[in-house]
Amino acid sequence: MRVVIIDDHQEIRSTIRSIIEGSEYPILIEGEAGSVVEGLKLIKSVEPDLIFLDVEMPDGTGFDLLSLLDHENFKVIFVTSHDEFAIKAFRFSAIDYVLKPIDSEELVEAI
Repeated sequence: MRVVIIDDHQEIRSTIRSIIEGSEYPILIEGEAGSVVEGLKLIKSVEPDLIFLDVEMPDGTGFDLLSLLDHENFKVIFVTSHDEFAIKAFRFSAIDYVLKPIDSEELVEAI
């Protein structure tokens, strides 16, 4: 499975990467991005199977990013501090919604 991580906080991207690399699943992290613009470029170039996506970033939201894509080709797991966007996330076909601070077991279950 090929994944990308899109979050404006490097520490969160590192945490997600560490959890994924420590899991038993055959996952290849194809890249990371810290903004909507960078994320859009990364997704178009990599065509991932799964995206770990933050809700709020400096240049927009994860929902803005998804609105710019035909996201039927990949799955999305939102990783965010904001519990109030969960319903909207599932309307965007999210397969899970993980709250920060990230619980490693919860993230692995989401995968």
